[in-house]
Amino acid sequence: MNLNSPLFDRIRTQREPREEKRGSTTIKCDSPGCGAEGAYRAPMGRLREGQYFCFCLDHVREYNAKYNYFNGMKDDDVARYMKDATVGHRPTWTMGTRRGATGFREDGGPTGDPLGMYRARHHRRAPEKAEPRYSPVTMRALAALGFDDMPGPEAIRARYKELVKRHHPDANGGDRSREEKLREIIHAYKTLRAARLA
Repeated sequence: MNLNSPLFDRIRTQREPREEKRGSTTIKCDSPGCGAEGAYRAPMGRLREGQYFCFCLDHVREYNAKYNYFNGMKDDDVARYMKDATVGHRPTWTMGTRRGATGFREDGGPTGDPLGMYRARHHRRAPEKAEPRYSPVTMRALAALGFDDMPGPEAIRARYKELVKRHHPDANGGDRSREEKLREIIHAYKTLRAARLA
């Protein structure tokens, strides 16, 4: 190790004692007539965010007991503030499938659509009167009851009752040859009820 190196000269093994500041200032309590040290901060209020009073311990306790952030606000304003607090006072837009509703982001809602990306997707959607698609299981159940298209719930129930009466062994003098068809009809009706179509 070279003791004459310029790098060795900068290494310190112990900290040098700092010079204590002379005349260090202490903050006095902001309460009128109090000369104690103001070591505790208290917010000045709603319209003065980031500004604080400095109080001694007794006066900060007294101030905090009386402090009201919403002092001077109307009830409607307080309710609106608390509602906005649930989302962190950030702008939001409605969610869901109602794309035509006002405030939806594709329509230039709070965030806008400067590049038109959402607008193009919005105009490509299917026509409004498109019939809902049903699963193959539902279509087979409808076929088992003898329907080609989608009937109403009353028509499904009426057809079910008619077919059960026609194929039930008690209505056929105890003949069990149509029992398999009866099971198929009952299963089809249960499938349609599970799909909330009957």
